[in-house]
Amino acid sequence: MLTYTRTGSHNNDFISLVSFLDADLAIRDGEDHPFYDQFNKLDDINHVLVAYEGDDAVACGAMKPLSGEAMEIKRMYTLPGYRGQGIAATLLSHLEKWAASLGYKKCLLETGIRQPEAIALYEKMKYKRISNYDQYAGIDTSVCFGKEI
Repeated sequence: MLTYTRTGSHNNDFISLVSFLDADLAIRDGEDHPFYDQFNKLDDINHVLVAYEGDDAVACGAMKPLSGEAMEIKRMYTLPGYRGQGIAATLLSHLEKWAASLGYKKCLLETGIRQPEAIALYEKMKYKRISNYDQYAGIDTSVCFGKEI
């Protein structure tokens, strides 16, 4: 049975999962990786969710305030052997509920065009494509999404 634990970016299981995520993104992003990597640091991420199968961390996601009304979803990752089981969707739903409980009205996120699985997840979860925001404005390899919560 899966359990979900709220924590922060200091959590060792989260750090481990993010290292796998970063390795995957380095391959997918290719020469664009240094640009994206600069926005994916773990500093100041106080809202982290880690999914566990027993004692094993199998997926993670995080969020951080983007504005007074919006949380930005960050660092979503599921270990390959656990994909296709709805874990990421459940994790994202938990993050949305957590954001709402903190008084946020919407969630925003950015993903890359080379991450079709992520795009499919966000569309399945009723996220709508929006104009690329902040540092992603004008970046052709970025896709931004938003959802009212």
